[in-house]
Amino acid sequence: MLSRRAVFALVALAGALVSGSAVAAETVPYTPAAFDAAQNAGRSILVEVHATWCPTCKAQVPILSSIEMGDAYKDLLVVHVDFDSQKDAVRRFGARMQSTLITFKGGKETGRSVGDTDPDSIAALLAKAI
Repeated sequence: MLSRRAVFALVALAGALVSGSAVAAETVPYTPAAFDAAQNAGRSILVEVHATWCPTCKAQVPILSSIEMGDAYKDLLVVHVDFDSQKDAVRRFGARMQSTLITFKGGKETGRSVGDTDPDSIAALLAKAI
C-alpha cells in the first residue's frame, strides 16, 4: 500500500505529465560562486542540505520533485548541499542537521524547515521563494 506522501507525489507528477508542463526547477550542486550569482540575479532559490544515508532526506525527494515540477517553480534554482562533504556550506547556511530546506528570494532568506516530510508544509515553504 502506498503512503499518503507517495500518492501525493505520483498524482502531482501525473498531472504535470498529462498537462504537458513537466518542466522541473533547475537543480545544481552547491558552489559558492553559483549560489552568489543566483542571489545577485534575484533568483528564487531552494537550498537542500541532505545526506545520502538520511531516511528523512530520502522521504523528501519525491515530495520536492513533484512540487518542483509545477509551472510556478520553473525558474526556481535548487541547490544541493551534501551535509557530510560540504561542511563550509553547512556552516554558511547555519544548518545544524541534514534534511534542512532553506528558501531564498534573491539575497533574502524567506523560510526554513528541518526534518519536514509533510507535502503541504514543504509546498508552503517553497511558495515563499516565488
